[in-house]
Amino acid sequence: MRLSRRDFGLGVAAAALAPALAIARTTTAGSPIDQKLTAYLDQAFEQELAMDPQWLARLGRKTQYDKLTDQSEAALARNLAWRRKSVAEMKRRFDRAKLGEDARTSYDIWALELDRAEEEHRWRGHAYVFGRGGAHTGLPNFMINVHSVSEPADMEAYVARVAAIGPALDVELDKAQRAAAAGVRMPRFAYDQSLLDARRVTTGAPFDGGADAALFADAKGKIAALRTAGKIDDAKAAQLSQAVSTAMTSRMKPAYDRLTAWLTADREKASPEPQGAVALPDGRAFYDAMLRQQTTTSLTADEIHALGLSEVARIRAEMETLKAKIGFSGTLEEFFVFMRSDDQFYVSNDAAGRARYLKLAEGYLSAMEAALPRYFGRLPKSKLIVKEVEAYRAEPGGAAHYNAGAVDGSRPGVFYVHLADTRATPTYEIEGTAYHEGWPGHHMQISLAQEMTGAPVFRTQYKYGAYVEGWGLYVEQLAKEAGFYQDPYSDFGRLGREIWRAIRLVVDTGIHAKGWSETQALTFYTANSPQPLAKIKSEIRRYFVMPAQATSYKVGMVRILALREKSRQALGAKFDLRGFHDVVLDAGALPLPVLETRVDRWIAERAKAA
Repeated sequence: MRLSRRDFGLGVAAAALAPALAIARTTTAGSPIDQKLTAYLDQAFEQELAMDPQWLARLGRKTQYDKLTDQSEAALARNLAWRRKSVAEMKRRFDRAKLGEDARTSYDIWALELDRAEEEHRWRGHAYVFGRGGAHTGLPNFMINVHSVSEPADMEAYVARVAAIGPALDVELDKAQRAAAAGVRMPRFAYDQSLLDARRVTTGAPFDGGADAALFADAKGKIAALRTAGKIDDAKAAQLSQAVSTAMTSRMKPAYDRLTAWLTADREKASPEPQGAVALPDGRAFYDAMLRQQTTTSLTADEIHALGLSEVARIRAEMETLKAKIGFSGTLEEFFVFMRSDDQFYVSNDAAGRARYLKLAEGYLSAMEAALPRYFGRLPKSKLIVKEVEAYRAEPGGAAHYNAGAVDGSRPGVFYVHLADTRATPTYEIEGTAYHEGWPGHHMQISLAQEMTGAPVFRTQYKYGAYVEGWGLYVEQLAKEAGFYQDPYSDFGRLGREIWRAIRLVVDTGIHAKGWSETQALTFYTANSPQPLAKIKSEIRRYFVMPAQATSYKVGMVRILALREKSRQALGAKFDLRGFHDVVLDAGALPLPVLETRVDRWIAERAKAA
């Protein structure tokens, strides 16, 4: 439904913090009352983590390592009741007026999270349970990419978690069935995609005689690493491999069969023509709530739609200028066709082409990493790698994405690229994508948040899409200002990526607030973007199943740029770009109104010091 506070992926009561987080607590800023609030919120965050074993694993912690997070209705209700109690206790114990400025930020975010959780809980029945990122792909992905194995006990926990995938899927299936009974069904194309995803997860050994399924191959690899390290013998390795096989075939596969059977039967009741939120029960109110969740603002659908149209017009004008500079004599629409179709913009659709694509991304990131000290005062310690999305979840034209590394540095951040069809991933988009997902985009911002000291730990982990994605889009423009995009086609790709985000504002609100059809969305999108048609179609279908999520990017970028210009105007010659970036990044991800308050305070402090 919304960007989870634990995504990017993209969440023990008072238990001891893991070493990486304990280090962050060795220095606690502020007055004694501020320090008491930090201690209270750290304890509360530990209670939250105790309810979410998968979030613990993402933090590199092995508490409850044999369990998956309980997503049942009863668990969701308990979590909300806990948050209500926690916020009420905070308000009882701490007078906001007596807190320092940064402590007030922590107080305000913790209180705001209750409002967001209440709204999310109210609309939970409107979620497309088995849409993009659903448990049917999310749980295997978690096991492969998050559940690390360094000791035999970790592999025993792996087996237990694989066995738990079946019951976890049944919980989600129950939600989907109840939602469907209430008239909430995802479009038919999403049923087809989910059926394909389920087949890919459950094809191959140990389910049949084919090559190892992705999850089984991962398990075998982790078992082999233990054997190589001398931590288990051949007999134990064989026992663990058999245990994984049994868990997959006897516990996991039957749940996928039940899911597949229901999806197949219910598919016929779904609309063959995709419809937006307006077609759902109370759909407009639901969409308005999702806009608030995703943008952290009170902007209406009409305001966001108008902003999108304005930005599309502005960026088209810049495209016309660059097209003329390149020397293309046709119309902008003809140039889009040229960019979509000319072979020079695509790598070969084979292993060599995919390797070349990844190498290009790594080169851009290396050059940007070297330039970072000119624009940022604080840099993270976390490493970054580039990977192709695994075959079992690959999608032609799917959007690149970032997975955060472990807080303790045991797992690097990963910039993932969809390369199932290289004709859907043109080379002129690599540069901007690399900056957005890697340096100085998501990897840098999220890593800095995770390494932050002096603030409550939850602020190192919570994510807000408008801030996180707004920052990612902002740095694409920052890279241009820093002298990157020397290739004019790559620069046009940058504009293509920006207009893509502006188009999202128009198309997302068009679909969900104005009743646009898939054809209407496709017509507007293709008229204003050079992206390949496969990517455009994939994007539009993403908007249908993730209402409002796509609006966060451009709304966040526009707000960050506005704050930068506000700072320039207020401070004049005293404006410091590195200082501005640090003040935006140093407090972790923030709701946009909270970020604006923080920048205003920085402006006042700089002006006073000057």
